[in-house]
Amino acid sequence: MSRRHRAGKRKVPPDPKYHSVMVTKFVNKLMLNGKKSLARRIFYEAIEAFAKEVNEDNPVIALETALEHAMPLLEVKSRRLGGATYQVPMEIPSERRLSMAVGWIIRHARKKVGRNMREGLTMEFVDCFRNQGATIKTKEDTHRMAEANKAFAHYKW
Repeated sequence: MSRRHRAGKRKVPPDPKYHSVMVTKFVNKLMLNGKKSLARRIFYEAIEAFAKEVNEDNPVIALETALEHAMPLLEVKSRRLGGATYQVPMEIPSERRLSMAVGWIIRHARKKVGRNMREGLTMEFVDCFRNQGATIKTKEDTHRMAEANKAFAHYKW
């Protein structure tokens, strides 16, 4: 099988309410069992409650700020050289940065005990907006791991 022709990135259509591609990506990641309308409703309720809580008129701008705080810059990838495996710090492409941040926010929102998903998402958005909480801790742990393995940065490929 030829490896010369790589598959291109699929275009994601913007969401119907805020006309944002980022919102569509978030909803798609939030969706379970193909229930997109339920995921949209949960997301829209959460983002509006979040914007109200942080006193922002435009929920999408508040969401972008929260996501920017949650996006990691570096990660470590395993590289095997001569029988030894090194954790090599690498910069993360912007698409992957967004995907990682969204995944972390959703994972930590689902872990909130005694809360429904809308409340958990709202709380996680507020925490990210204020640079605190479980998602920010995960980001800092990722950065700390990359910083600790800075000595192996020359093994980048």
